[in-house]
Amino acid sequence: MVDLPSSPEPRQPDPSATEPVQRDAFLRTFLARREQMEAVLRRRVGCRATAADLIQELFLRFWRRPSAPLEDLGSYLIRSAHNLAIDHLRSEGARNRHEAGLHAEQCGERSASPDAGLEASSDLRRVDAALRALPERTRHIFLLNRIHGQTYGQIARSMALSQSAVEKHMMRALEACKASVIDTPAGPSHGNVAP
Repeated sequence: MVDLPSSPEPRQPDPSATEPVQRDAFLRTFLARREQMEAVLRRRVGCRATAADLIQELFLRFWRRPSAPLEDLGSYLIRSAHNLAIDHLRSEGARNRHEAGLHAEQCGERSASPDAGLEASSDLRRVDAALRALPERTRHIFLLNRIHGQTYGQIARSMALSQSAVEKHMMRALEACKASVIDTPAGPSHGNVAP
C-alpha cells in the first residue's frame, strides 16, 4: 500500500511574526491619540501630572499584553483612558475615605481627654461606694448577675430565693448605682454655672 501525500494543511500565522506588526500599529495609534487621551484624563482627574502618569500606565498596560488587532484601536484607547481616569478617581476616593476614617479615629482617641478619664474614674468610685453601701445579699446578687453573668433563675436556685426576690434585689442595686452617678454635684468641667 502506498501512502499518498496528504494535502497541505492551511498554515496558521506565526504569532511571533504578527506581534511586531500589531505593536507597530498600536504605537502609531497611541502616539496619534496621545494628546486626546491626555486631555480626557486631565479633565477627569484635574491634574496634568496625574494625567501624564496615567497615560504612561495605559501605554504599559497595552504594550505588555499584545492582543488581537481591533477595528478601531483609537476609540478603544480613548475609552480606556476614560475608564482609567474613573478607576483612579475611585481608588483616590476610597483612599481619602480610609484616611478620613483613620483621622476621625485618631481624633476620637484624642477627644477622650484627661478630664473625661478623670470623670469616668470619679463615676466608677461613686458606683463602687454605692455598691459597698448596699446590704450584703443585694450586693452579692448584683455581682453574681453583672460580673459572673448568672441569670436571675440561677441566682434564685443557688441562694434558695424566689426569682421575684432576686429581681427586687437587682432593682435596688441598679437604682443605687444610677443615683450615685446622677446625684453628683456638677463640677466646673460640666460647664454648669451656679445661679
